[in-house]
Amino acid sequence: MSVIVLITANFTEEHLERLHQVAPDHLNIYQVKTRNMDDVPDTLKEQAEVLYTFAALPRSRQEMPHLRWIQLHSAGADHLPQWLRTQREIVVTTASGIHAVPMAEYTFMIILAFTRRLTLMLEYQRRAEWPENRWNLFANGELRDMTLGVVGYGSIGREIGRLGKAFGMRLLAMRKRGGKREDFGYVVPGTGDPEGRLPDAWYTPDTLLEMLPQCDVVVNVLPLTPETHHFFGEQEFRAMKSTAYFINIGRGKTVDEAALVRALREGWIAGAGLDVFEEEPLREDSPLWHINNVILSPHVSAFSTRYDDRAVELFATNLRRYLRGEPLFNVYNPVLGY
Repeated sequence: MSVIVLITANFTEEHLERLHQVAPDHLNIYQVKTRNMDDVPDTLKEQAEVLYTFAALPRSRQEMPHLRWIQLHSAGADHLPQWLRTQREIVVTTASGIHAVPMAEYTFMIILAFTRRLTLMLEYQRRAEWPENRWNLFANGELRDMTLGVVGYGSIGREIGRLGKAFGMRLLAMRKRGGKREDFGYVVPGTGDPEGRLPDAWYTPDTLLEMLPQCDVVVNVLPLTPETHHFFGEQEFRAMKSTAYFINIGRGKTVDEAALVRALREGWIAGAGLDVFEEEPLREDSPLWHINNVILSPHVSAFSTRYDDRAVELFATNLRRYLRGEPLFNVYNPVLGY
């Protein structure tokens, strides 16, 4: 008997064929490009066993009575409706792991922009001015032997850690479950630190304040859960070095932006690279727009022309495991919230 798969993502014909080839005799794949479940024909909603989607989610069990598995197009699951977070009949999996490469590269773009003073270089370029005192302006510390702190050592954090080690940095890692150092989620081949061998030291949320004073760069990769809301606040920013940089590529609401603005204005930290914000789009009257030692981007750190290719590869891997009755990668845990 064939498994009926509904895909609401904007995959190409080549992507759909890649998925079909997982099990040509056992899969019937239908695509409805939409972000609204109202656009999906009722007969398809009633018959689908597997749903690949981002925003087009069923509003009740009755709407998709035969649904057994939802594969999300995103790593975050904070947009799941409450009924899906608490039910146990439908497995939900995320796209965690496919974002590691672009987000790690973005992180080091920001780190290098700060440490090599790229924004100052561009300012002189705009003015067509060859600066005097170039040594004083541009001589800076090297990444080698700096300390990189990664808060949220999941698939993205591990790829950041791997690149940090390639630069010769000392690596400190914080994760919620300090006893388990392996990563059992989906990993793009050749990336990350699946076995957890790279960190020079490990920390948990209750020892974060011991970790932060050691760091020259702190990267926040936390998901948004009730426990991580405003995880970074005044106490955490005051614990950091005045020469340290803070980078947030996790979720905006994990940071108390009022405390961050004060930390930047009063010199508790040296600067911040921010891709996510408490409110998006970032308000026009936000002071973050006008603080010199801040680099902002409009929530694009995961953007890549290879995003869908990697998403399809993950989905194909999970489809194969689903048909074999094997455990799926990246199963959403309602207790953890991701």
